[in-house]
Amino acid sequence: MKLNSGPARTIFPFTALVGQESMKQSLVLNAINPAIGGVLIRGEKGTAKSTAVRALARLLPEFEVVADCRYGCPPDQPEVQCADCRARVAAGEALPRTRRQMRVVELPINASEDRVVGTIDIEAAIKQGERRFEPGVLAEANRNILYVDEVNLLDDHLVDVLLDAAAMGVNVVEREGISVWHPSRFILVGTMNPEEGELRPQLLDRFGLCVDVRGLRSVEERVEIVHRRELFEEDPDAFVETYEEPEQAEAERIAAAIANLPGVEVDRQVLVAIAALGIELDVDGHRADLVTRKAAQALTAYEGRPRVGLKEIELVAPTVLAHRVKPSAQGGQRTVNIGEILRNAVGGD
Repeated sequence: MKLNSGPARTIFPFTALVGQESMKQSLVLNAINPAIGGVLIRGEKGTAKSTAVRALARLLPEFEVVADCRYGCPPDQPEVQCADCRARVAAGEALPRTRRQMRVVELPINASEDRVVGTIDIEAAIKQGERRFEPGVLAEANRNILYVDEVNLLDDHLVDVLLDAAAMGVNVVEREGISVWHPSRFILVGTMNPEEGELRPQLLDRFGLCVDVRGLRSVEERVEIVHRRELFEEDPDAFVETYEEPEQAEAERIAAAIANLPGVEVDRQVLVAIAALGIELDVDGHRADLVTRKAAQALTAYEGRPRVGLKEIELVAPTVLAHRVKPSAQGGQRTVNIGEILRNAVGGD
């Protein structure tokens, strides 16, 4: 695949980011399988969170959209199209096509509910019988990445709205007995600094993955970060060109993983291990099991293997469980050997 060119070339390359491997892996896995449910990145400012999100978008494959659809519907998938596109197809119209790069849509911290979900012109509906809808951020985010900085500072109701849309793939707006819906399928990335307040546990659980990030503590890595950033600021085009080959390789790897994901096998033994892990760690509900399966399957596709194994579960489990494992009675997070729990569950060595 060909990487996005033009102004986007001055985006800092994904493969040039130093460290933060868990954050980068979580973003890539959600790109491969958005059904994972997004990722919450907790931690200090200045740890490349927004940089990583924008850099990832440049690596993702272009996709077909209906050229004149404000939601960017896929031309050949009626089950995820808006009502207008479905009606046009039903009337025998050939939908115009074009290709588009995935974008990062940012939600302003002070956004109102109407700005997020969109607004219905009630007056036009009552007086003229017309259903006029002004789309919001959730419409713009369809088939893109929705980036919410400082998600913990948003009103809980707005966070609920975002998570509902992410889970259902649809945004429904109801005002005065009038209802409008449109597709809203996106990769949700939220960031927060825990020192500025926490999310309610019910909201935390609905993020598929959670990563805790902090500034790197290695002198060599910190020096390398400064060195690469200075080179980028001095000549962005030259710096990006230096990483063109690894960027191309990463883009092709992600595209191949997306294509191969449906064929990755998940044996019952793997599901047994996932279930045993959730029971052993006393995790509430079943969402953790579902997310672990999806994330492990995405990682297996990314690694180019045909079947999920215990290794993949062990690698994704920390980010699935980071916000779901209850603190120990003595306080703080429990220390567990995930690999040992998994092997015992299936009678392995």
